[in-house]
Amino acid sequence: MEIRILSVGKIKEKYLTEGIKEYSKRLSRYCKLSFFQVPDEKTPDRASDALQTQIKDTEGERLMKHIREQDYVIALAIEGEMLDSVELSKRIERLGVEGKSSLVFVIGGSLGLSEVLLKRADMKLSFSKMTFPHQLMQMILLEQIYRGFRIMNHEPYHK
Repeated sequence: MEIRILSVGKIKEKYLTEGIKEYSKRLSRYCKLSFFQVPDEKTPDRASDALQTQIKDTEGERLMKHIREQDYVIALAIEGEMLDSVELSKRIERLGVEGKSSLVFVIGGSLGLSEVLLKRADMKLSFSKMTFPHQLMQMILLEQIYRGFRIMNHEPYHK
């Protein structure tokens, strides 16, 4: 299975880079993992709704360039479906059984994802009603994907 992580903005903090590197190494035995990061747009303080939409649209266009027709797209969005770790594991396993060999997880910038990208998504996934920094979300996502593969393979993993 191929898993691609698309995100807005660069990971700047060393501790996040190290964590992402560690989970990438762990996941390498279960799937082919790759990352694509697109530049984020600067958002001025008190940006109007119109400007915020324009920023999300610009970032969304950049992300959409990395999505292929055959990709199964999972957008991380607050309004998405909430799953526990076992449910996420079963969902990934079921997608593989159904022949979905390329999963793309999309993490938006500080304003979220564009409407075009959300409409393209095959699934919207929420980790919480809380907002997380998009850099931190990448590591949290990788940990949950790793946990999911451990569950799928009936391998122990701490709770």
